Amino acid sequence: MTPNVAADGEYYVDAPAVRAFIAAVEAARAAEPDPARLVERLRPAFSRLLQADGWLPDEFARPYEASGMGGGIGQYLLYRSADRSLTLFSLVIPAGSTTPVHDHLAWGLVGLYRGEQIERVYSPIATDYDAGLAKLELIDERPLRAGEFYTLLPPTDDIHSVTTTSSEPSISIHLLGNDAGCIVRHRFDPDAEAVAPFRSGYSNVPCGEEAAG
Repeated sequence: MTPNVAADGEYYVDAPAVRAFIAAVEAARAAEPDPARLVERLRPAFSRLLQADGWLPDEFARPYEASGMGGGIGQYLLYRSADRSLTLFSLVIPAGSTTPVHDHLAWGLVGLYRGEQIERVYSPIATDYDAGLAKLELIDERPLRAGEFYTLLPPTDDIHSVTTTSSEPSISIHLLGNDAGCIVRHRFDPDAEAVAPFRSGYSNVPCGEEAAG
């Protein structure tokens, strides 16, 4: 898929609502370097994006059988900054499907655009990533409906899994302070107290091997 390339990055969905949101994000990033204060500053703009209708094309809102997350989960890149320090993407989870327990390794905002979900948040008790060991504690379970959102702020509030509880696929919108689909992150198995590296990829854009690290 060929993006609309602008000075600030690649627009895979070039809609006025997306352009306005990215402009607000970049203005906030320029004014506020602290991630905790930045995500708070971005709440009004992110809420407006979630409430806006008609800007997400159907091809970015469907399950994807070759998913890097499994379970038919589609992860579609909507925007990526020129330096890959910012991405906006949609995550489509079929009815009844659950993401692996995973981390993000960056600040972010995640909000529900359609459907319903339950998010399970984990806290690491002990980790040895080199040895593939990670003991996690489930610290929160929260239901989500369209328009609701939450923040990601590593090292806390960064490890979770999400299940679609609606009868139709859920669609969430993610703003991340990295190239989330192309960097190597972590997939956890809480029951086995195990962790392994993984790259989720994007359903519409290849990463290329140069982005694997």
